Amino acid sequence: MGSELPPEDGPARPAEPAAAGEGARGGQAGQPGQPGEPGQAAKPAEAAQSGRRRLAEAVWPPRVSRAQLIVALLLFVLGLGLAIQVRSNSDSSALRGARQEDLVRILDELDGRTKRLEDEKQRLDDQRKELESSSNQAEEARRQTVEKERQLGILAGTVAAQGPGITLKITDPKGQVQSDQLLDTLQELRAAGAEAIQVNGVRIVASSFFSDEGGGIGIDGKKITQPYEFKVIGKPQDLEPALNIPGGVVQTLEKEQATVAVTRSAKIVVDALRAAKQPDYARSSTS
Repeated sequence: MGSELPPEDGPARPAEPAAAGEGARGGQAGQPGQPGEPGQAAKPAEAAQSGRRRLAEAVWPPRVSRAQLIVALLLFVLGLGLAIQVRSNSDSSALRGARQEDLVRILDELDGRTKRLEDEKQRLDDQRKELESSSNQAEEARRQTVEKERQLGILAGTVAAQGPGITLKITDPKGQVQSDQLLDTLQELRAAGAEAIQVNGVRIVASSFFSDEGGGIGIDGKKITQPYEFKVIGKPQDLEPALNIPGGVVQTLEKEQATVAVTRSAKIVVDALRAAKQPDYARSSTS
């Protein structure tokens, strides 16, 4: 009876100071480097989950500024343009990128070229058939070529000629006739239809010129003396009246006290020749 036990269901008493020291040591169990206690394993896992969550929140939903959106759009357009350009350059057809007007123009040009080629082919076919069907036509073509060559030779003075015409003789005893008066006579004869002319043995051609030489007159640099005799092939009915018109050649020469005689003839021979001159620079356009 001398000592009494405390009741089991009595009120709780405050903890002893020593107990507080132990609790402080127990609180150090959550610090790093102290494995084996539950508080130490939970905190690194919670930190990793928190980092992943922050990364996911930073990435999605994306936060795009207006400037970034414009740059992205420009880069997309640039890439699309480069892709189209590469495809266009690799395409073998040069007409794929042409405008409609250009395609129509090209088509018209091709149609016109085709038509010209067809016409040329038809013309050549017709010529071939003519040559194959008739030798007379080929002979006629050769004959016409020879005739054309002869005519050109007469005009150039490289071949002799004969035909109807007149003979004009100018006698100048006092030496009053000048070269320009003989040139006027030549021009009048040409205007009347003269086809071939020679004066004192000199063939007159398109390039002929008259000049005054000491004591006489020169034709193309060759001196001639009077009487001056023109042999002219042409239609006499046109040549003689042209010389005798009022104020014409005959009257002008007679004023210089020269004597002029015009004689018609059914056959005039012009046999003075000129050497064929090769041009220095001009060439045939068909060669």
